[in-house]
Amino acid sequence: MDKAIKILIVEDEMVIAANISLQLTELGYEVTGILPRGEEALSQIKIERPDILLLDIRLKGEMDGIETAQEIQRYYNIPIIYLTANADEAHFNRAKETHPYGFISKPFKKLDLQRAIELTVDRIILEKASENGKNRNANDSSIDYGNATDFILNDRIFVRHNEKMLKIDIKDIYYIEADRNYCRIFSQEREYLLVMTLKDIDEKLPQNHFLRIHRSYIINISQIDEVAGTHVVISKKAIPMSKAMRTELLKRLQTI
Repeated sequence: MDKAIKILIVEDEMVIAANISLQLTELGYEVTGILPRGEEALSQIKIERPDILLLDIRLKGEMDGIETAQEIQRYYNIPIIYLTANADEAHFNRAKETHPYGFISKPFKKLDLQRAIELTVDRIILEKASENGKNRNANDSSIDYGNATDFILNDRIFVRHNEKMLKIDIKDIYYIEADRNYCRIFSQEREYLLVMTLKDIDEKLPQNHFLRIHRSYIINISQIDEVAGTHVVISKKAIPMSKAMRTELLKRLQTI
């Protein structure tokens, strides 16, 4: 299974918080909690650290959202997205000092929430890639094409190429081929090399889209052009298939 992004919601209007939680779950994220107070958020983060924090600016209690963010940032580096309804200039300027990853104005649409989270995830991945690049030995002549797949999302995968992070839409992937301790991803656009074994990527990819039909191949079921006795054809490529996986593939095709 792919690794879900963990999100903690800190919002004192519980109807709004519940609605956000529902929308995030539908988008494939994992909500680790819904809390109305900043003090509770601090306690929760000590137990389970989220990947992203959705934080209302105007919280009730001893600390407002900005004070909560400042306290959290003393100990943790957690990306923060503020939720705000008509924040005045003073609150906005205070919030900017905590360097949030985004602002979502209430009331908001599902698409606003989705885009804010996706942009934050993209930024996290780029920052991780940059850190990895700085930590590599400058004298090492080997090329690191991947090794930045901490986040394989429901609809995309990121790979490193020439010091940049490239996004591959999962729907565009044809098949993935093992190449010793690497994988080659063949998509509609191009071929990518990923520093990950086929076994590891098989465990992370969304299982409703992909199937490992051979020890050396994972295919995107929706891209199949032909199913034969010992192979499948995808984009004019004949991909070998084991007898056991042919039965499983036919079952999967009947349910699509």
